[in-house]
Amino acid sequence: MTDEKKITVQRSIDAPAKEIFEVLSNPERHAEIDGSGMIVSDHKTDRISAVGQVFTMNMHAEHRGGDYQTDNHVVGYDENKLLAWKTAPAGEEPKGVQWVYELTPNGADSTDVSLTYDWSAVTDKEVLKRVSFPLVEEEALEATLAKLASVVAS
Repeated sequence: MTDEKKITVQRSIDAPAKEIFEVLSNPERHAEIDGSGMIVSDHKTDRISAVGQVFTMNMHAEHRGGDYQTDNHVVGYDENKLLAWKTAPAGEEPKGVQWVYELTPNGADSTDVSLTYDWSAVTDKEVLKRVSFPLVEEEALEATLAKLASVVAS
């Protein structure tokens, strides 16, 4: 589902929420499940375990001129249910882009997973002038959930 300033995709994954959350809360695994192709690797981050943590990712995108890093500020954490962060260029405060994973058990061995890419809180005029949202298309988000399903199935 796409609205004017956010995109949400959903998928049922044949795995318990705990197994899915295990992958999502480990930044070392994010490049493995990234459907956008922009995540290169984790930058020595511990497992996500609480709101307030910051994890850094090594990224690559032509629209950014190649390699760069992002700092991801954890703003939502509910073990096996919710993981959310606001992203920003490394060393900067977030400007309003947020990523949210929500997990809802659907039986013992199945979980409904939704992924939301939300830029509705971006109000910085310079950012809005410089960036053409969405930077990540719905198809890339769907690919992320497909890769997540594949990773937890193996």
